Amino acid sequence: MKKSITWIAAALVSVSLSAPALAADTIKIGVQGAHSGDLASYGVPSLNAAKIVIDEINAKGGVLGRKVELVSQDDQCKPELATNAATKLISDKVVAVMGPICSGPTNASLPLFESAKLISISPTATTPALTLEGAHPLFLRTVANDLAQAELTSSYILNVLKAKKVAYVHDNGEYGKGFATQNRTILEKGGVETVLFEAITPDAVDFSPTIRKLRRVKPDVIVFGGYQPAASKLVQQMRRDRVKTTLVGPDGVKDETFLKMTGKDSEGTLASYPKDTSSLEMYKHAREAHIKAFGSEPGFGYYNAYAAMQAILKAVETSGSTDTDKLLEALKKNTVDTPLGNLSFNKNGDAAGLGLSIYKAQGGKFVETDHNIILK
Repeated sequence: MKKSITWIAAALVSVSLSAPALAADTIKIGVQGAHSGDLASYGVPSLNAAKIVIDEINAKGGVLGRKVELVSQDDQCKPELATNAATKLISDKVVAVMGPICSGPTNASLPLFESAKLISISPTATTPALTLEGAHPLFLRTVANDLAQAELTSSYILNVLKAKKVAYVHDNGEYGKGFATQNRTILEKGGVETVLFEAITPDAVDFSPTIRKLRRVKPDVIVFGGYQPAASKLVQQMRRDRVKTTLVGPDGVKDETFLKMTGKDSEGTLASYPKDTSSLEMYKHAREAHIKAFGSEPGFGYYNAYAAMQAILKAVETSGSTDTDKLLEALKKNTVDTPLGNLSFNKNGDAAGLGLSIYKAQGGKFVETDHNIILK
């Protein structure tokens, strides 16, 4: 009996020692974004992309002989929640982060990630200052920054719409105000008159005061800076009050929810977004994987997030390490075959080699125009 007890005790000690070792043996990748709240339609597709890429690589045996573990944190795209989410990811000992997805939370989280010496790759945070001038050397993104988006939308406004007077309506956030400001700078240099530069409160129910100003100044084009929920309300109320002016927005407007919310009112709305790469085999694979796993078409930012996860895991594989310096070197050196095309990162950490196009809402769909640029 004594020998049996001794053997059981030894076995229990063995289990208690091996369990943490097994848990530590996974490669943890953090995913931070809006997984609930008003902007969940932006964050959930990115989380879905991470799940799919990780499941696929684990099915092949993982990376470096280790399984990959997803660790997610919800910041609802709110800077005040982002620092707590980032802190939890750091305490969970992730080796890199995919996200955050919004510019405000990204700006709030980066000092914490940098103190912990963690690389983060955002699929959708576009504020230029996040990568320019080397302010955040451990931050990269798989989406065009607002400077690139503004160059494209301003070019369209000048050369295709031939606008002389432009009104700017934005949500006063880093992303929205930044996009509006960048367009204003370029367009004013091109001789376009600014007739209104107005901030709205995204959660407001009634945008009538702003719409009355728009009717009074009679712009040729309205540049909107912000996300889909505010854009949807603004367009609906504009059309209700017979303001038919074309609205031009950033990638946050090109969302299926915008089309569903606005219906026929969306007709003619323009937005920048990654170039259509649906003919690529990698795109088809990523799309089919989402439909199989979740029973629906992928949403906003899904393919950018898929590409970000691919880049992180390829860096682990090619560097043979989870060391941050080695991962960063691999990320800057490698080209990755993604659903968006062959992705690389420039010296600032911005995506290079990918296309960016203007899309127009027509017949309940966003249709790609031939107005586009290649990111460098």
